[in-house]
Amino acid sequence: MADTLTPQERSERMRRIRGKNTKPEWLVRRMLHNAGYRYRLHRHSLPGKPDLVFPSRKIAIFVHGCFWHQHQGCKVAHIPKSRSEYWAQKFRRNVERDAANEAALENMGWRVIVVWECETADSELLLLRLAEDLRLPLDS
Repeated sequence: MADTLTPQERSERMRRIRGKNTKPEWLVRRMLHNAGYRYRLHRHSLPGKPDLVFPSRKIAIFVHGCFWHQHQGCKVAHIPKSRSEYWAQKFRRNVERDAANEAALENMGWRVIVVWECETADSELLLLRLAEDLRLPLDS
């Protein structure tokens, strides 16, 4: 299917997509806060600036968009048909950067948890997974 937007319109839309404080990130933050968990946001001193950080437990959480970070097996993680080489290279760099940031954090003694955008659709299941991953008691 051809793009219905002009290149300038498409560029403007893509430029408006934020890197932090995204809707999936807000959903995860709100869910964890309502469950009684406390965290820090966007720790600049850590590789990759994790979205949520539990400093005392050395746990970092990244909330990744399925499209931008190419979630394997997710229907949203596709390469656009127009300028496919550009997008493939961009996504490859994102995935490589994610892996390098995770490895750097793990080398520093941190545990890394990745939450995918598509996982935020089922908040109950996600909260159970995060409570298990965080190894913290779930406040009810």
